[in-house]
Amino acid sequence: EVAHEHHAQFKQGMVLLHSHGQHLLVNPGIVDSIVEKAGLQPTDTVLEVGPGTGNLTLKMLPRVARVIAIELDPRMVVELRKRVQGTEFERKLQIIHGDFMKVSLPFFDICVSNTPYQISSPLVFKLLEHRPLFRCAVLMFQREFAMRLVAKPGDELYCRLSANTQLLARVDHLLKVGKNNFRPPPKVESDVVRLEPRNPPPPINYVEWNGLIKLCFGRKNKTLGAIFRQSKILEMIQENYRTYCALHNVTVPTPAPDMREVVTNVLTSSEFIERRSSKLDTDDFLRLLAAFNEANIHFA
Repeated sequence: EVAHEHHAQFKQGMVLLHSHGQHLLVNPGIVDSIVEKAGLQPTDTVLEVGPGTGNLTLKMLPRVARVIAIELDPRMVVELRKRVQGTEFERKLQIIHGDFMKVSLPFFDICVSNTPYQISSPLVFKLLEHRPLFRCAVLMFQREFAMRLVAKPGDELYCRLSANTQLLARVDHLLKVGKNNFRPPPKVESDVVRLEPRNPPPPINYVEWNGLIKLCFGRKNKTLGAIFRQSKILEMIQENYRTYCALHNVTVPTPAPDMREVVTNVLTSSEFIERRSSKLDTDDFLRLLAAFNEANIHFA
């Protein structure tokens, strides 16, 4: 309900809704920096999420073949259409009025966006799951979220988000953006990052990967030996083992293998038993997953 929204008054009388993450980027210097760092090409189709009143959109239109802007707020759709109406750029702009998380994404070469912060994580993974793969995405996020994306093993902010994103993309930090560059100013600072999808993507079962990563980062500073000694985890692995054997016509030996012993052997032989998730990179986790799978241990 709009009556219950925390809101700010836009200079033209438009009420900006915090529930939509509406903070307009108004510093033209920052807008120019984002456009320059995107490396736009004249043949590019650019996807923009949450264009707002079009400050970033209008800087990109002269440089590319097409901009496809996805906007949830009908008032912003009207404002954006007004700004290009009757200009040479009108034919180059396609506006999709809808929720980014619900619409089918069209083909695009690059995504450039002042991202609505409340959909940051689902937006990243919807983009990275999109096919065909795009060249790169240049995205603005709340600072802590951006720092988690780029965090390396051993960093305090290194987490599941870091590992899951870096499995699928190279992630680079591009630019710090202070909150006073927005109207209304958000409560937090922002950063711009660049995602470049790995092409081809790693040939793994992503459901299994997510299952393993969730377990490992549940207590990221404990050793893997300690994590995988927990009875609940061993019970889950035992159940997955039975399911895997049933689905793949693998005969379960009698007596059934002691999963604690099997897991310990895998971790020891692969030299992970004393290592901690907070210090492992994506290649380490891929090796760990492969070692478990070789012993018919699965996480999905």
